[in-house]
Amino acid sequence: MSTVPLRKRPRSLAHELVSTLTERIRAGAIRPGDKLPTESAIMAEYGVSRTVVREAISRLQAAGLAETRHGIGTFVLDRPTDGPFRIDPATIVTLRDVLALLELRISLEVESAGLAAQRRSPEQLQQMREVLDALHRSEVHGGDAVVSDFQFHLRIAEATGNNYFTDIMNHLGTSIIPRTRVNSARIAHDDQRHYLERVNQEHEDIYSAIAHSDAEAARAAMRLHLTHSRERLRRAHEAAEAGDN
Repeated sequence: MSTVPLRKRPRSLAHELVSTLTERIRAGAIRPGDKLPTESAIMAEYGVSRTVVREAISRLQAAGLAETRHGIGTFVLDRPTDGPFRIDPATIVTLRDVLALLELRISLEVESAGLAAQRRSPEQLQQMREVLDALHRSEVHGGDAVVSDFQFHLRIAEATGNNYFTDIMNHLGTSIIPRTRVNSARIAHDDQRHYLERVNQEHEDIYSAIAHSDAEAARAAMRLHLTHSRERLRRAHEAAEAGDN
């Protein structure tokens, strides 16, 4: 199957690569159980960087289309059969899309935090602590901060004791984390270190409220965290639209 190197703007290359690979999977050109080409092979075939390839594979994983087996490679999965509800990461492209997703998260995760403060077990609280510590380490040493960020919010959902919260979070996957879609620090007109310090403090405030079993404080801390993200992105979106006019 002949391919043509992608020639979109850099910020859309990963989206374009996801769309291309997804179409090949759905058309049967790459079948369930097949191993995807190596990163180097995909780079050569589509004329993109390793960073773009890794982001595209991450989005395929979040969409439930592929899984990476460490030391072996990335393999195509059977198409999800657990229902029609799934947010395809490939569709979350614009700031408007990310804003819409944040609105959904606010309605869901504010209550989730409150319930977690009331119902969490000591073991679940310890898991939240471990994930936050892993998030801090990944940000300092250049690890995968997105996964740890998502895991923190997932652990809160699990602590509600309500499987529906957990199921929805798992369906959404890492695509809910804004930094997977946009450069949040740049949008906030802040350097990366200051941006991360502020976000980390917001996470710590959520954790502290849950640790103290203070449901109202947990709801307020989660709302503040997500609202700050939304407002930073909203201002950037309005500025971008004004610039286009």
